[in-house]
Amino acid sequence: MLAGCWLLPALDRQANDQVATGLKRALTVFAAARALGAVVSVAQGTQVAITPGGLGVSTAPGQALQPLNELVDQFASVMLAASVSLGIQLLLLKIGAHWAVSAALSAAVLAWLLLRWSGREGAGRWFKPLLVALLLVRFAVPLSALANEAAYRAFMQDEYQAQLAFIDQSPAKVMGATTEAPMADEGWRERIERWWKGRPDLKKVYDEIAKAAAGWSESIVKLIALFAVQTVLLPLLFLWLAWRLARAVVGGGASGAVRPN
Repeated sequence: MLAGCWLLPALDRQANDQVATGLKRALTVFAAARALGAVVSVAQGTQVAITPGGLGVSTAPGQALQPLNELVDQFASVMLAASVSLGIQLLLLKIGAHWAVSAALSAAVLAWLLLRWSGREGAGRWFKPLLVALLLVRFAVPLSALANEAAYRAFMQDEYQAQLAFIDQSPAKVMGATTEAPMADEGWRERIERWWKGRPDLKKVYDEIAKAAAGWSESIVKLIALFAVQTVLLPLLFLWLAWRLARAVVGGGASGAVRPN
């Protein structure tokens, strides 16, 4: 434990790089979701004027896209939450890698060992939960980040790339109703505004959206499941395993803990 506190800076750097990479993936999907939502929102808000018998009536056929727009908005919210989760992990990594945490853990380990050596282990029982907490702060997050990234590369990377490619290409497919090419420095918002000013054929736009949206729900659900596993399920699992390991290292944790049969 003492060696790990002070002699493994590469572990902290590698874990930081892995979490930063995961954060970039989440932000990439979030940006793709916002671009997708912008296209659907523009089409949904279209007003069409009808003048039967000289009486002006306004209708919004795009309101049929409301359920799809809500799904995309919820998708973007989930991806924002996943990005925040990974940002919190980055912050915890910096806290755990601080020299003050290593110093506190070293002092606690030395004091606990001194009490055991002097035969006064009972007097130092309160060190056990302190040691468990410090071990988790120092080692749980970097080890969890490395294990999480390894699980992603082994089981989730191909699925992520396939579903992101589909979502990322969907706005361009919908906007195929216009033949204008985007400018080199033009973002999605500017392109959508310019596309809509051209007043593309509404029926063609809705047909394009309906055609492209056939696979949106499946891809969105898969991406949500992937990031839920990576930012919620796996971190909690690795944290639980780290807690069990830390308790085993210090002799079973607090004296009042109940042991299963």
